[in-house]
Amino acid sequence: MPEVKESTLRVDGCAVSVKRAGQGEPMLFLHGARGASRWLPFMASLAERFDLVVPEHPGYGRSEMPEWLDDVGDLAFFYLDFIKALGLGRVHLVGNSMGGWIAAELAVRSTRDLATLTLVSAAGIHVKGVPKGDIFLWSPETTMRNVFADPKFAEAALATPLSDEEQDLQLRNALATAKLGWQPRLYDPQLRKWLHRIDVPTLLIWGDSDKVFPPAYGEAYRDLIPSARLEIFERCGHLPHVEQAEKFVRTLTGFVAEARR
Repeated sequence: MPEVKESTLRVDGCAVSVKRAGQGEPMLFLHGARGASRWLPFMASLAERFDLVVPEHPGYGRSEMPEWLDDVGDLAFFYLDFIKALGLGRVHLVGNSMGGWIAAELAVRSTRDLATLTLVSAAGIHVKGVPKGDIFLWSPETTMRNVFADPKFAEAALATPLSDEEQDLQLRNALATAKLGWQPRLYDPQLRKWLHRIDVPTLLIWGDSDKVFPPAYGEAYRDLIPSARLEIFERCGHLPHVEQAEKFVRTLTGFVAEARR
């Protein structure tokens, strides 16, 4: 199993906590609202195939909250600079939920350094007539039960006690998400107008039982991004990379291999 190296990097005047493991083509994973404080099984699997880089967004986890951070567009520009600072070159960009929104905003600005784009249950757009789950109104327990289709994952997570530090980090992540996504709720009204600019192979992965962003959001992204492909996982919620980790890794690696041809 590749060794996970943790470091703090300064980019755009912001100290950012980064986990990195593996070798090969670079892959950058952008986490969702709950952060990336733990190295999860899907990350370990991807690190066996790629040079996997997992930062904690500015304002999240152990990363600093910079003065310049006002919206998700700022994070999109930040990660363009981050990719350049790390010399990642042609990187495979993967984003889940909040991280998917950041990834989409990045890609409409520039795909120069992207080899592929994968959005997993991504925030960022609004589909008229299809309500989103309001993570700001759900209790922590309700949120955990709503992000999984299989109750055993929620039960296991709820039964795992959080340390004082982890509780502090979760509060910090919630505050950062509220700052970036409170109004309008978890989307940018301008984003859908520019998704046609994405000109790299794009994969969309969604769970059929996603209560945060229902599958109609994946369909909308598919229709807005040229040549995007949508894969819907059956009996799966908002976190396909956790709930169906093996299938997620297999689907993602197969997509990357196909894009190389």
